[in-house]
Amino acid sequence: MPKVLYSSSSPYSAKVRMAAAYAGLPVEAVAVDTNAEPAELIDSNPLGKIPVLVTDDGQSIYDSRAITQYLNRISGSALFPRNADKRTQAEMLEALADGICDCLLAHVYERRVRPEDKIHQPWLDKQWSKALRALDRLNAEPPKLPKKITAGHIALRATLGYLALRFGGQWERGRGKLTRWAARFDTKFPELVTLIPK
Repeated sequence: MPKVLYSSSSPYSAKVRMAAAYAGLPVEAVAVDTNAEPAELIDSNPLGKIPVLVTDDGQSIYDSRAITQYLNRISGSALFPRNADKRTQAEMLEALADGICDCLLAHVYERRVRPEDKIHQPWLDKQWSKALRALDRLNAEPPKLPKKITAGHIALRATLGYLALRFGGQWERGRGKLTRWAARFDTKFPELVTLIPK
């Protein structure tokens, strides 16, 4: 069985595990501590980043978007539409959700790694403003939730889960459409809820 090296709090890991579950592709979830740089992780991805998908034949696939594309191919297009325009929309939604996570993680690591007197508030403000702009755009026009969702929808749900985990109470005000979207997602796809970042 393929393995996913992951962290339970990582939105990228959550997206990949949710995508595999939605596509009906069983994977073994192996939690790793990226700070410890375990051999299994470094041997699979020299960058030491998660998630990594290790296939049955030992191939390592890393970067969450590369993994969702791979899962889409082996599942017969369960995660992205075949129609070119619709596929582009799904890929852009995934990219936007991942971009929000990039900003949020830059924010988290600035506070986690730097001593208090070295934290650069303008950097934090810039990352936060980028994330909020993207959330405002999504709130103004939340993606539809059809019966068959895409990796873009899954990425957005993972992102909102990460926001709730790390920034709960700091982003929801004025974004009721987005919070209701997450609740509808959870109602329609309860099997994916346990994989949301925690």
